[in-house]
Amino acid sequence: MAGQQERFNGDTQLLHQRAVRIPLPDADAERVFHENMMTIAAAKERKADLLADPDVPLLAAYEAELEHAAKGFERRLERIAGDDYEEVAMAYYRGERDDRIAEIAAYYFEGAWRIQQRTTVTDMVYAPLLVRYPDCFTLNIRFASGHTTPKSIHYESPEHASEELGDEYVETYYEESQYSQRQAAEYVRDAAAMIREEFPDPGETSFEERKYGGIVSAEGRRGSVFSTVVERVEPDPDRFSEPATEPTLVDAGAEARRTERALGLDDEIVH
Repeated sequence: MAGQQERFNGDTQLLHQRAVRIPLPDADAERVFHENMMTIAAAKERKADLLADPDVPLLAAYEAELEHAAKGFERRLERIAGDDYEEVAMAYYRGERDDRIAEIAAYYFEGAWRIQQRTTVTDMVYAPLLVRYPDCFTLNIRFASGHTTPKSIHYESPEHASEELGDEYVETYYEESQYSQRQAAEYVRDAAAMIREEFPDPGETSFEERKYGGIVSAEGRRGSVFSTVVERVEPDPDRFSEPATEPTLVDAGAEARRTERALGLDDEIVH
C-alpha cells in the first residue's frame, strides 16, 4: 500500500455493521483457511515472545501484530482483486466502480489502511470478529473509540510514560511494568492456543468438529497503557439461508452485535 498514488483519508461507513463472507467450497479452500488461522495463532505466539523479552520495546510487539493483520488483508486483496487491488479499491471510492469485487477490495483496503494508522494513533480499539460456518467464514473489521474494553487485560510500557517519576519510584514502576508485560505474554500465548483449538486441521478432524468456530479480539492503546482481549464466539447456525458461492459483503450478524455489547463497544464503534 506504500505505493498508492493518490491521498486516501478513509471512509469508515464502508466497514460499519458489515462483514466480508468468503466461501469454503472444497478441501483446498479449507486448507488455506486453516493455514491462515494458524498464521494468526503464530503471530500471537510471536507477540507473546516479544512481550516476555525485557530487551524488546513493548511497542515493537504491538506494531508487529498490527502489521501482520494489515499484510493478511493485503494478501486477501490480491487473491480477490488481483495485483492491481489498490486501483480497484480507489476506483470504488471515486465512484467509478460499484461492482462486488471493487466493494470487497475497498472494504479490505479500508481495514488495512486503518490498521497501519494505528502505529501513530492512540485511543482507537481494533476489534475484528472472525466466524466459521459450514460453507464459509465471515470477517468483521471493526474499530472503536477508546483504548480498552471491560474484559481487556492491561500492560504498561515505561518507554511511553509521559509522567516524570521521582527516583524512588522509577525502579518500582519499571518492575511493575515488566511484570504486566509477562502477564500479558502468558495471556496472549493462551489466546494463540485458543485459536488453534477453535479452527482445527481439516486433515485431522471431521467436518462436524470444525464446521463452526469463532474468535473476537480487541487491541487498544492509550499513551503508555496497552490492552488486549481474545475470546471464543458461538456462531449463529441460522445466520445464512443461502449457500456461499462467491466472496461478498454481508450485513453484520447477531454475533457482531453480541460481541459489541459484551466488549462494551456498541456505543463506541467508529462509523
